Amino acid sequence: MSVPLLHFDNVTVQRGARVILDQVSLSIAQGEHVAILGPNGSGKSTLVKVVSRELYPLLKPEPSSVQILGRERWHLFDLRNYLGIVSNDWMEMCTRDYSGFEIVLSGFFGSVGIWRNHTVTAEMEQKALEVMTLLEIEHLADQNTDEMSSGEARRILIGRALVHGPQALILDEPTNSLDLRATCELREILRKLAANGISLIMVTHHLPDIIPEMKRVILIRNGRVFCDGPKEQLLRSEILSGVFGITVEVIERNGYYHVL
Repeated sequence: MSVPLLHFDNVTVQRGARVILDQVSLSIAQGEHVAILGPNGSGKSTLVKVVSRELYPLLKPEPSSVQILGRERWHLFDLRNYLGIVSNDWMEMCTRDYSGFEIVLSGFFGSVGIWRNHTVTAEMEQKALEVMTLLEIEHLADQNTDEMSSGEARRILIGRALVHGPQALILDEPTNSLDLRATCELREILRKLAANGISLIMVTHHLPDIIPEMKRVILIRNGRVFCDGPKEQLLRSEILSGVFGITVEVIERNGYYHVL
């Protein structure tokens, strides 16, 4: 467990003339539950895309690296056995006329849906059903994802990421487009996953998304790490006012933090 799950060292990402991430350095341990919090446009989602290899750091004269479990180079199919990524981009791609069971099962193949050239084994089907039961969505097995609510489809997408049994999940704005009930249900599911030993890394701009199990917060502002530490020290009015650029009041209730 001494090798970090994720390690960024002096990472800069540039798109066109704009620098999205600026000399970011951070390390997240295996088994750790962490929230990465910041306003829209601060670079949070870009950080996820660097992990998923959709974007690459800028080559610079000074040392710079992105390591996952101590390695800089991964075959993406191998990486899925260790790290599952749930993003809004995948949400759009997977909300189609495929059943919930097909979408979860397709996680084994890195596809959206099951294709003719896929060989589905009984073990795969059993694992997909076990994951759906864990996420309390087994009743959605035969329903098409484009007929589901946003909350139901989000859990189907999490199931797709879990079929490989990864040790960690990265969740990019997981409550985006969810209503109050679906948001509360998703939080309870995430707490259930944390209790089952799955490390959670959540990228969000919404303070109440941070479940009690997440003890550490990394605050991002203008593409840089603004603060990094225990949430009790960082989720305070004066600090969050500086991150979001407005005056806010923070309250804590039952392990969750809210902004007034």
